[in-house]
Amino acid sequence: MPITRTTTLYTLAIAAALGMLALSLSVGRFPISLAELFSLLWAQLTSGTANAPANADVVLFNIRGPRIVAAFSVGAALAAAGAAYQNLFRNPLVSPDILGVSSGAALGAVVGIFVGLPIIAIQGLAFGGGLVAVGFIYFVGDRIRGHDPVLTLVLAGVVIGSLLGSGIALTKYLADPYNQLPAITYWLLGSFASIAKKDLAVALPVIVIALLPLFLLRWRINLLSLPDDEARALGLDVRRTRFIVIVAPTLMTAAAVAICGIIGWVGLVVPHAVRLIAGAEFSRLLPLAAIIGGTFMLAIDTLGRTMAQIEIPPGVLTAAVGTPVFIWLMAVTFRRRA
Repeated sequence: MPITRTTTLYTLAIAAALGMLALSLSVGRFPISLAELFSLLWAQLTSGTANAPANADVVLFNIRGPRIVAAFSVGAALAAAGAAYQNLFRNPLVSPDILGVSSGAALGAVVGIFVGLPIIAIQGLAFGGGLVAVGFIYFVGDRIRGHDPVLTLVLAGVVIGSLLGSGIALTKYLADPYNQLPAITYWLLGSFASIAKKDLAVALPVIVIALLPLFLLRWRINLLSLPDDEARALGLDVRRTRFIVIVAPTLMTAAAVAICGIIGWVGLVVPHAVRLIAGAEFSRLLPLAAIIGGTFMLAIDTLGRTMAQIEIPPGVLTAAVGTPVFIWLMAVTFRRRA
């Protein structure tokens, strides 16, 4: 049986993810060699004794491990959400922010920090704020019902997202410049530094549950790239499918933003780059975007915590590292097609 291009892409993506995972678990202020890493993992599975330095298990399973799982999960969630939105809105320049989920989550978190709530309440407000923002935008778009429902949703998202952004700016202006404002700025830049197991216990189930309908409906979601009349003629319930494709990525994005803050670029460019490599067929695009998005986010987080004495926020590095890579990829792809 010949090896297809798709099989090659999946093999390379999975190999890159596993290699990045091993590297991320090994490097840091407390380095762990690959031999020690495998010894610790084997000891954890068999309840045996690991051949590793003291406290290495604490670093691996309580500090570095949850952070790495969170980084990969957030990257996969944002990339998968971006792929779904780009297919829904028939536009490769669409990101998970288009319907205001990130702005709503950011406003919820900023208000929580402003009034001095504990971290769990701030995360809850961020998650709820993202859902409320998208729900309101969908309500407005559904009530207006213009000749192009997709365009109506986009315009409603842009306008209400701008309103939410002004709310964030006002809260920052009113915040205490010595205590609250630095915390707000730090959260808005995104970070995995404070991720704990309890954060994963809440966010991971939401991300997996939201990803499931996208995977099950991946063949039907392909039809959303067609005009509505053609999709209905092929037997697709356009309204219902569009609602699912809005709700599922919104849940994933809100859960991701709630635990790590706003991290841009991943949901916009990663699925677009994967589309250039693998094509626009959604059943192939979705898993590849998730794997590559998770690997990319893991690489960014690893770079951010190891390249300097102070940790560099991932929201800064995603653009600084990703933009030249994407430009190079776009140039190579278009040159081959010319």
